[in-house]
Order: sequence, then C-alpha cells, then structure tokens
Amino acid sequence: MAPTSAPAPGPSAGHPPPLTGAPPGPAAAGTGRPGELPAVHEALICVALPALAVAARYGQLTGAGLEGVYLSGRRLLSRCVLRVAGREPVPLLGRSTAAGRAEFLGVLRTPGDTGPDPGLTIERTREADGTERITLRNSSARAARLPVEVALGTDLADLAAVAAGRAGPELSASVHGTGLRWNAADGSAASVTADPPPSDALAAAGLLRWEAELAPGGSFVLTLRVRGERLTRQPGVGTGIGIGIGTGSGRPGGHIVADAGAEGDDPRLGELLRTTIDDLRALLQRDPAHPADVYLAAGVPWRCGPVTAEALWAARMALPLGTRLAATTLRALARTQLQGPGPESGRIPGPLRDAGPHLPARCTGVEATLAFPAVLAEARRWGLPEQDLAELLPAAERCLDWLRGALDDNGFVPDPGPAGPARAETQAHAHRAAVLGADLLDGCGRPGGDAWREWARALRERFRGRFWVDDPSGGRPAVARTSDGRLLPHLGGWAAHLLDTGLTAAGRHAPGLLDKTQTERLARLLAAPALDSGWGLRGLGVKEPGFNPFGHRSGAVRVHETAVAVAGLAAAGYEPEAAALLRGVIDAAEAFGHRLPEMYAGERRASGGVPVPHPAACRPAAVAAAAGVHLLTALLGVRPDAPGRTVALHPLRSAPLGEVRLSGLRVAGEPFTARVGRLGLGMVEEAAPGLQLGV
Repeated sequence: MAPTSAPAPGPSAGHPPPLTGAPPGPAAAGTGRPGELPAVHEALICVALPALAVAARYGQLTGAGLEGVYLSGRRLLSRCVLRVAGREPVPLLGRSTAAGRAEFLGVLRTPGDTGPDPGLTIERTREADGTERITLRNSSARAARLPVEVALGTDLADLAAVAAGRAGPELSASVHGTGLRWNAADGSAASVTADPPPSDALAAAGLLRWEAELAPGGSFVLTLRVRGERLTRQPGVGTGIGIGIGTGSGRPGGHIVADAGAEGDDPRLGELLRTTIDDLRALLQRDPAHPADVYLAAGVPWRCGPVTAEALWAARMALPLGTRLAATTLRALARTQLQGPGPESGRIPGPLRDAGPHLPARCTGVEATLAFPAVLAEARRWGLPEQDLAELLPAAERCLDWLRGALDDNGFVPDPGPAGPARAETQAHAHRAAVLGADLLDGCGRPGGDAWREWARALRERFRGRFWVDDPSGGRPAVARTSDGRLLPHLGGWAAHLLDTGLTAAGRHAPGLLDKTQTERLARLLAAPALDSGWGLRGLGVKEPGFNPFGHRSGAVRVHETAVAVAGLAAAGYEPEAAALLRGVIDAAEAFGHRLPEMYAGERRASGGVPVPHPAACRPAAVAAAAGVHLLTALLGVRPDAPGRTVALHPLRSAPLGEVRLSGLRVAGEPFTARVGRLGLGMVEEAAPGLQLGV
C-alpha cells in the first residue's frame, strides 16, 4: 500500500502552523536550509481561497519572506510600498478584521506641522485578492498638497519557490491602462490598476504617482486592484507545500457553512464561533474538475492543494453547521478511491505525514479510508439528504471491503509497507469505521452490519489485551505495536482518539476500544500535567524521550486533538478533565484573537502568560477552525438522530463556562437552537418540525 508521496521536509514533515508574516530583513528573505519554512507567526494573512495576501503588521509589502498577494499559488504582487511626501507612514496598528481582510493604520507629520502631533492619518484596507483601499486624512487646519507614490513589483513566482528562497528577480513592468503590468516567460501575467488614475506611471521604476489635494479635514482615497491572467499551476515538488488552483465559479459560502452563533456568560464563545465560521469559509476551495464540489484546504499558507484526510476530519467536526461540506468532501475523496481487483482496491490514496520521533511517517490515505464510512454514518445522523447518502454509500462499502483485508497476522491494521507497526490511533479509526459502518449498513438496508459489529468486538478484545502497557501506576495504552510484538509506550495527545467512539442511533455513543478501567486511567493521564500544558494537550508527554515543545507530533499542542479529547472525556463521563482542557483551549483562542492556529508550543502555562506560537503553523487551518465547533457542541452535548427524528442534549453538568446558547446549527436540515443554563440543564429552543427530544 504505497502512499502517493514521500514525507515532506520541514519542521513537521508536511504539517505546518499559523498565519503571520516576517518583518523585512535577511532572515525573512530566504531560509537558507533545505526543508526549512519561513516564519509566519507574526504575519497578517488574508484568505479567500484561491487568493491570499501575506503582509507584516505594518502593512507595506516589501517582497521579504512570503509577503505578497497570491492567486492559485502564484505571487501576483510582491511589492507595494506607499510613500507620502517622500516618506513611509509611521505604522501604528495592523489587524485582521476578517479572514479575508486586514486593516493598517499609520501617521505622518506634514511639512506644516509645528508640534509633535501628526496631522496626516493613513488608513489601508487590504483584501485577500489584493484589492487595497488607501485613505489619507488631513486632520490639520491647513490645506495640503502632497505627492503620493506607490512602488510596485512582482516576480510571479510560485509559493513553493518563494518559501524555499528561490523566487527569482522581479520582472520588468510596462504601463497598462491605469497601472502596470508584468509578463512571465510561461505566458502568465499580473497587473495592478488604480482608481483614480495616476498622474504619472514610470514602468522602469515600477512607480505610480498622484498629487493629493487635501482640504482641512478632507481626505484622498486611492484604490488598487490586482489581477492575474493565464496562471499555470506550479506544484511544489519536494517542498511539502500544496498549491491550489482556482476556478471561475465564484466563492462558496453560507450555503456550505451555516451562520451559527454563540452567546452567554462568556462573551469569548461568540467571537470564537464567528471567527471559526469565517475561517472555514475562507478555506473552502472548489474541486478543479468538479466545481460544484468544495472542500477545505488543510491550512494556509502551506497546504492549499488536493483534498486530504484533514479536510474530512474538519468536515466531520463541522457537521453541526450542516452536512453539505461533508457530502462534497466525501465526493471529492471518493473520486480518488482505488478501483479494480487486488488488496489496494477501495483504499483512498494520501501522502505521508510526520508521526513524531518514535514512529515512521504515517499514511494519511489510510486515515481517509477509515474515516470515510464513519463520517458518512455520522452525517446521516445529522440529516444528510437521502440522495447524497445513496450516491456515497458504495464508496463507503468499498472502504469497508478494503478494511476487511487489511489486518495483519496479529489481527491489527498495520502501516503500509513491509514490517510496518500497528498504531493505536489507526486501530481506533478502524474500530470506529467498523461500528459506525455497521450502523450505516443497517440504516440503508444493506447486509453486513452484524458481521462488522462482530469484527469490532474481536478487535476490542485484542486491543485491550495487547495494546496496554502495565505499570505500577495503572498502565497506559501503547502508541504502537511492532511487527514482532514489542509495545512502544510513548504517551501523547494521539491517545484522545481512543475516546472518540462515534455517534450511533438515538444519539448514543458507540462502544470504545478500551474497557471501563482503562478508560478511567486514560482520562487521568490526559488531565495530568505531563500531557495537559494548561493550553491544551501536548503531542507527546514532557517526560517522554524526544519531547520537543515545538514538535508537530513530539510536544506541540495540536488544537483538534484537544477538541477530540474534550468531546471524548465528556461523553465518557469525565467532566472535570473535559472542563479543564476546554477552558485551556478557550483561553488559548483568546490569546490568538480567536483564530486558532494548527498548533502552538507545548510550553507549560504560567500565571499571566500566553501560549507561545509555532513559527510555521498554518493559521487558519481546517481542523483547528472546525475544532471550535466541536468544542462548543461538546459543551452542550448535542447528539442528533435525524433518521430516528430525535435529538438529545447531554451538556456538561458543571457548566464550566456558565450559561451558553448556540443558535443557527443545523439538525435534520433545519435550524437548531439550544442552551445550557448555569445549573447544567439543557433546553432545546428551536428544532425541525417533528423532531423529538431524546434521552
């Protein structure tokens, strides 16, 4: 079962971190070492795929690092430097106002200003597609006539080359309409147009000039628009950077991800959900060959390529916002499914990703194959239309057929390749696929449900006996079992997946791989300081060999694993442990402006401290954004069964965040609103007609 690509180089072997930008300087211009990614944790990234704009917080685009405006993975504009009266504005503020928009504020003292107070304010608003509105405001009592110039340039380089420090020189410009144009050797082109038209355009210098007439209290407004033409896809071979490609079909939006809201005693929850939905919509991209189908990019700026297992995990966590995203993501993955005879038939291909210091790279295609039937089964519980269900069911059955033949001689699902270890996380995915797959087959009138339940029961028995490491403190699950039967005991956030059992009929959670005693022990381990950083679960415990607080799977906090742990602990009845992790990640979200990165450092939380960003983490990232939805619905314990016409609420009785109300969710295709009070009692306020409150 060979994966489709080798592990990508970089700090996380193909898994990156937040959204940010590097200030100008030698370090930002290129990384210098193969596989190293530029730091992005301080950049402002505007996203509306396939477009994105990356800038430092002072707003000027200098071409340093990743700075620029990109479309479909090509840098349309690398330099956009504003000067007024020959000087750059003094930067005061830069902030994201939405996933696709950033605002910058600066000031200048004009020649007539006599004191220290600046008389000129410069406001810049930049969109993901590079459209920029520049407003000069004269706050002085005197009229001003000021020269304004914008220096522009581009290399039309692809994102992978920019990240590797191989962007190449700027292209020569030509005057074009009301602005400038650049042409690359491959036929692609970019242009910038200005409104109002400049009084002077100097192609050789890449300059546009105006004379701004500013009455006292008056303003001068300038709008720049960036456009790309005949862009060719430039895949980043060997870089681990996925390049998306756009279509002319417009951006998907509210019909894919519902307009839900959160309110209550903790105002941060409303902001978290608003930002989550904004990020999810910004990450939506169309399948180039099937524009009606959309899926989430794994993360910006590094991974905006073909549909991945992460897109499916994110779609699963976003099911409370509607089933459309899950359906289109499943369709995109189903088209990649291997066909024909042989043991590979039914598997979904996928690249290798880093698995930490103790295991070889994992195949994300196996993850996607095992997730497919489980996500389809849960989407049915949330209200997936019958037409979508009927279309996707054959692919789910092929995934199950592959799983049936995937067991090794020990009865576990191993890694692809010779002598590959059997991972505990993979067994959890396989068990969930079998249990929810059985539920799916029964619900669709297909045979095989009983056989899959028996398959899952046998796997549970084997796992409980052969994947548990006994020790004086009560034992722990092993991360993996080698082909010769040796257990690898390294504990990390991966163990949260053992509690993620899945949703079945009447809103019940499926049985898990662990027995009651083992589950209780795991709950204590997840809540212990070795794993819980105070901001969320570490990818590897601090006492484990190879721990690195910045390691993608060796110590950094991966947001979606913490969300999985919170939901799993809550469902298993371990509310104090769930509440502690929940509060930690909500606090972290506030520190990141409610736009959670893919991961951040697993440093111990200190009084008055903030979480430490990872310099290369994707932000926004699909699974991190969707984790916000997962956390809030776990807080209320929403458990739907649309085919059974019921919905149950199992809120955290301790009400760790006080009263919470979620509105605009989608159950059975209709709006759903529920609240949990300060005493931990849940109540449904709005639901589809005929939907009954379950137990």
